[in-house]
This record gives sequence, C-alpha cells and structure tokens, in this order.
Amino acid sequence: MSQIAKKQSLLPSKWEVTALIWVAYFLNQADRQVFNVVLPQIRDGLGLTDSDMGLIATAFNLFYAILVPLGGIIGDRYSRKWILTLCILFWSIATMFTGWATGLISLIILRSVATGGGEALFGPNYNALLSEYHTNTRSTAMSIVQTAYYIGIIASGFLAGKIADAWGWQYAFIVFGAIGVVHAIIMMIRLKDKRDVAAERAAKGKSNLLRDLVEGFTVIFRTPTAATVTIGFAGLIFVLTGYMTWMPTYLQEAPFNMTSADAGFHSMFYTHFAAFFGVLIAGKLSDWVGAKGKPAWRTAMQGLGLLVAAPCIYYMGHSTSLAVVFGALAIFGFARAFFDANTYVVLYDVIPAKFHSSSSGVMIMIGFGTGALAPYILGIIKESSGLSLGFTILAAIWVVCGLLMIAGGKLFYQRDILKLQQNEK
Repeated sequence: MSQIAKKQSLLPSKWEVTALIWVAYFLNQADRQVFNVVLPQIRDGLGLTDSDMGLIATAFNLFYAILVPLGGIIGDRYSRKWILTLCILFWSIATMFTGWATGLISLIILRSVATGGGEALFGPNYNALLSEYHTNTRSTAMSIVQTAYYIGIIASGFLAGKIADAWGWQYAFIVFGAIGVVHAIIMMIRLKDKRDVAAERAAKGKSNLLRDLVEGFTVIFRTPTAATVTIGFAGLIFVLTGYMTWMPTYLQEAPFNMTSADAGFHSMFYTHFAAFFGVLIAGKLSDWVGAKGKPAWRTAMQGLGLLVAAPCIYYMGHSTSLAVVFGALAIFGFARAFFDANTYVVLYDVIPAKFHSSSSGVMIMIGFGTGALAPYILGIIKESSGLSLGFTILAAIWVVCGLLMIAGGKLFYQRDILKLQQNEK
C-alpha cells in the first residue's frame, strides 16, 4: 500500500467528521446562549444595569469580530484539526471560570477576551474542514451541522435556565464548560486533517499573516457576490444577536412574567425547532438548484427568507398574546434557515479554495463586528422606550438585507462563478 493510500485509509469518514463538528458547533452555540438565559440573574445578583449587560454581550461579539480574521488566516496555513480542538478546550475552560465572575470587569474579560477569543478561531475553520471531506454533499453536510446551532440553543436555553433556577447562574457556566472540555479530548483523538498542511504551508513561500489578511479582505470586496453575502450576513447577525440577547429577558418581564427556565425554553424552542427542519429542506434545495445550474436561486432563497421573517420579528415585540409570539418565532426560524443553509455555499462558490478560511474569517468579522452593537443598542432602547421599538428596527434591517440579496444574486452570482472557473483553468 502506498503512503498516500495508507494515509487516506486512516482518515475518518466524511460523516464521522460531520458528527464531530456537529457536537462542537452544538457546544459553541450552547456556550453563547447560557449567558443570554441567565442574564437577569447575573444582572440582579451582581447589581448591574441593562446597559451593563448589553455591554458585556457587545464586548464578546466585538472581540470575537476582531480576532476571527486571524483564525481564518491561521486555518489556511496550519492544521484545522488542532485549531478547532484547542479553541474548544480554551473557550470551555473560560466558560467554567465565568461561573466565578464577581463583577462587570471580570465578566467582560472572561466573556470577551477568553471565551470570545477561543470561539474566534472556531468560526472560520469548522466549515472549511467540513468542505475538505464533502464535495457533492457540501450543502447537505453544512445544513446538517447548522442544525447543531438550533438544537444547541434550544437545549442550553432550557437546561441553563433549569440549572440556574435550581443552583444559581454560576453552575450553568460550570456544567456547560466541563462538557466542552470532554468533547475537546474526543476530537484530539478522532479528528484528522484531510489536506496536506505542510505542503500547503510550503507552497505559500514567504507569505506572511499581514499579507494573508489583506488578501482575505481583497478577495471579498473584489468579488461582488461575496461582498453582497457579507453585507447580508452582517444584517443577519445584527438581528440575531439582538434577538437572542434580549428575547429571554423580554419573556421574563411584564406582561409575560416567565421563569428563567420557561423564558429560556420558549424564547428559543419554537424558532430553532422550525429552523431545524427549514435548514435541512433548504440544504437539499440548494444542492438541487446548484446541480441544475441556477446558482442565483441560492441568494434568492436567502433574500426571501429574510423578507418572510421580517414581519415575524415585529410581531414578537408587539403582541401580548403568547400564541402569536410563539407562532411568529416559529415562522421566523423556518424562514431565516434558508439564509443559513446557503451562506458558506455561496461564499465558496465564488472564492478560490485557498482563501476559504481567510475569506470566512473576514465575513464573520464584519458580521459580528456589526452584530456586536446590537445588544448594547437594544439595551439603551429598552431603558428609554422599551424592547418593542428595538424589535421594529430589527425587522426593518432584514427587509433591506433581503432585497439586497435578491438583487445582488441576480446581478453578480453567475458572472462571479464563471470568472472563478476561468481563473482556475
């Protein structure tokens, strides 16, 4: 058996890799949602204000956004297996220590510098590693992994609330952090890089991190489709960050007055349960339209998803009927999944493979840099006018982004694909 064949035989199957990354992404999203669910208890227990809590969430997203391009550049140069494994270990330990935070400064340090820094290296690399193993099944595999986002938020929303109600908010962080440490050890044993990392690093020659960072930005903004999906992604993350930070608190206060566990569950269950099915349908549909040679339909799916979801965001913040709120949450989740299923597929369709991690890093940086402002802005709006006005603004943002995605895909997508194919010949 040749060395290449022997190496290939030692690799895990593409679906085992999918499963390992699924669990890692589950823990990634669960870790973030724990803070949102126990936000009122942290606020009251440590004597903080709503704007203080918004500032903590903003600091997390801002620090994440600043570091995520570095994660993408490193992922294009070094082992994605070890980048993913070590960053899971790092953020999980930081999550455990969050349970011992004593005030605003320690929360900002542990949630932004430590937890946000660890997660920044995960974001640009998990889909890039997944794409090493999947070609014709790429959209399906990415959609399956995306379901971990929804299930992670639902599970953590309920479990973190239960743990906080029973033992205090500190233990919610300790439990979820400990689970992450265990999975990091499993990934160290089972996960493998498929590409020849050493050969790719040698091929880069004298390139440096700064040059790679500039190239990551350049390739995004000289490719109209990539720029369009990046702007749409920024709008997506702004709205989702604002909603996920403040929706549990919204349900815990008048007129609904839910407990932490109930608010954590209901604020996340309906939207993410519906999104679970929506993303699987959208992933299959995306692979189908790609095979039919109609890639612009992918951005149309994204745009229509945002347009359908926008009125639901409005009703979440204005209805006093729980049935209406829950229904709006479900439709919102199902529709936005059509954006989720296509984001990285669209980006990778028009960006050279050697820039997949770095371009993902740039897109995530812009998305989360924009989204970082949402918790703080909505916290200020909540103190002055109430969250209903905040939700109205979020709905308007998605209307604009939805129209942009439809127009951008129609004008640029097919042209950018052909340009990439010509350059690679």
